Formats: sequence, C-alpha cells, structure tokens
Amino acid sequence: MDWAFVQKSWEKWASSNIGSSGQPLKAALLINYDPLRPSRLLSTIAEQEGIKISPIELSQFVNFIKRNKLQKETFMIGNNQSLNTSKSAGEGAIVMQASVFLLVALYDGSIGLASRAMASVDQLVWQLNRKNL
Repeated sequence: MDWAFVQKSWEKWASSNIGSSGQPLKAALLINYDPLRPSRLLSTIAEQEGIKISPIELSQFVNFIKRNKLQKETFMIGNNQSLNTSKSAGEGAIVMQASVFLLVALYDGSIGLASRAMASVDQLVWQLNRKNL
C-alpha cells in the first residue's frame, strides 16, 4: 500500500472538490475496505473531510454496505447526516469502491449537481485504481 500516494491524491482531490460553495461535494470519507480480507479485520477511516464519524458508526456503515441494500435503505452517519440514496433531489450520497477503499461522497442538489459530484468521485477512484493499491 502506497500511503504517501493515497494521502497526496486525497489532499489534492479534497481541496478542489469538497467544502465551500461551488464545490461539487459537501463531505467525503475514504474507508479502508477489502471485502476479501478476513472479517475479523476492521475497516478504518483512511481520510475524511467535512464529516466526522465514530468507529461504531463506521462499523455499522460497513455492515450496511455488506447488506447491499444501498438503493432501498437510508443510513444516518456522522452528525445526523443522512445517506439517503433513494431521494431523487435535494441531497445524495455516492458510494463507490476504489481498489481496497470505499469512497463515500455527500452532495446537495439536483441532477446537474449530482452529475458534477459523480464526475468528481470518479476522478479520485480512477487515480486510486490506476495505482493498483
């Protein structure tokens, strides 16, 4: 695992995609997650921006992902921030696997803003997958 590459990629990506008005994302979280590893190994937070979650919430979220019901269920994470993947407008979440990571990105807005958010997420996922971490 090239942690220096992951950290540098995250910092560059986060600074231009997360946070202030005009950015495509309001928050993002990068989780160490490898579904092929032994279940006794816990997932950990590799990076986070705009959201703070506890280890318990992380464990519950990873279990939510493993159930594979992202389009049918709502999940609360962080400071009552909803990961409602069934809403058509207003807010949303993008959850994407990148190598041995899960990238969780939160955004506000309609279809146009969701497209910008997806393009932003795809950019980091491409970088991480390209490096074959």
